[in-house]
Amino acid sequence: MSNELIVLKLMHLDTKFARLLHVLIHMYLKGGSTTSDIIAQMLHTNPALVRRTMAPLREAGYVKSERGPGGGWTLSCTFSDVTAKDIYLALRYKELFIIGLSDDHPKCPVESSVNDLLDDAMQKAEKEFLQTLEQIRLLTMAENIVKNEG
Repeated sequence: MSNELIVLKLMHLDTKFARLLHVLIHMYLKGGSTTSDIIAQMLHTNPALVRRTMAPLREAGYVKSERGPGGGWTLSCTFSDVTAKDIYLALRYKELFIIGLSDDHPKCPVESSVNDLLDDAMQKAEKEFLQTLEQIRLLTMAENIVKNEG
């Protein structure tokens, strides 16, 4: 097996976006607030990691936190206005893809052509991804869950 395949098999997918959508919808369905301990149980992690993971959402104004006994996380946004794109952007991902362009031979016309093709395809895919996320309101997701459970 090549080294590249071994590295790819060992890489973990970044699930932060999916996990935070999960948390926000649960929070909404449970009245708008919860604790780091409850979120940690939900995500099979620890409360300290929850606090670090939730920090970008707090900084963006989607949640607020209170320390100490009786503290925790509370939604601080108009939930019906929040889209999946809003949450994705709040997480400030640098890249959507793990695919990189080659820079071994910058003067090679073949490498340049391949890079142009890949860059164009990834830009189109990212634009489509963001357009799709923009159409998804978290409230609609929550309502669909309630509807499908009932």
